[in-house]
Parts: sequence; C-alpha cells; structure tokens
Amino acid sequence: MKTTNGKKRRAIVGIVGGHREDGPCLDEALRLGRAIAERGYVLMTGGGTGIMRAASEGAALAGGLTVGILPDDRKNSRPGYPNEFIQVPIYTGLGDARNVINALTPDIIIALPGSYGTLSEIVLALKAGTPVISFGAPSFERSAEAPLHTASSVEETLHMLDLLMG
Repeated sequence: MKTTNGKKRRAIVGIVGGHREDGPCLDEALRLGRAIAERGYVLMTGGGTGIMRAASEGAALAGGLTVGILPDDRKNSRPGYPNEFIQVPIYTGLGDARNVINALTPDIIIALPGSYGTLSEIVLALKAGTPVISFGAPSFERSAEAPLHTASSVEETLHMLDLLMG
C-alpha cells in the first residue's frame, strides 16, 4: 500500500472484542497481537481492557505499534482506558460512536468474543466491505456476500489473515 508521496503505508489490523478482564480468549488475543506485530502490521483496538488489552500487550511485547481508539476525552477517561500497552491513544469523546472509527480504519478486522459494541463494529466493517475474520465473535444473520470469514483457532485466524493481506 503506497501513500501519495510514494512511501509504503503500514497495514492496520483491528482486533475487536469484549472488555471483561475474565472474558474468554484473552490468551488467544495476546497471541494474535504478537503475531500481528511480528508481521509488521499496526494493531488497532478500542484501547481498553479485556481482549483489547491482551492484544495490545502481545503486539507491544513483540515490538509492534499499538493504536487505541478511546471512547472518552483525555480529562474524563474511564478506568483502564487507555490500557498500559497503547502507544498511540486517540481520545475521541464519542462514546460508542467511536466504533465507526474502529470499524472503518483497519484494512482487516479480527473479531473475538464480545457483546453489542463488538457486534456493531463487525456489522459496520462488513457494510463498508472491510474483511472480518470471526474467531468466536457474536453470531448474527448476514448476507451471503458479506466478507466474513470464520476461524476456529489462532493458527487458522493467522492463516486467513496472511491470505487476505496477500
């Protein structure tokens, strides 16, 4: 991917998922974050707790760049936002409306278990034509042409990521 000045732009991979610290897939999110960084991609999350924190930790420990799209403003940030592994915090003050940024900015999204926020990000991404790899993400009815791919393991998720990113 080239920018207007001819330099190569780093691809952005988003990871979306729940904010619970005891939620499912935290170890898998950490492994995915690490693998994303090792592939040279920028990791983008919602910048908070749970899956977002685990993925950010994995990417940061592997020397990757982590970006967090935060729901609050700098002065009124909720606990755990940004998590300590976010290198580029983007304070939006948009609350849940920040999900549009989380959904439309990445080149591809990996969706893990979550709730309504995660589901909204998946649907917005699919509506925009952004490929989504679901690894335990919430299910919903969708059109057959939606670019949604389903994986059942970290390894399968990474294989799909490699294929889709070409």
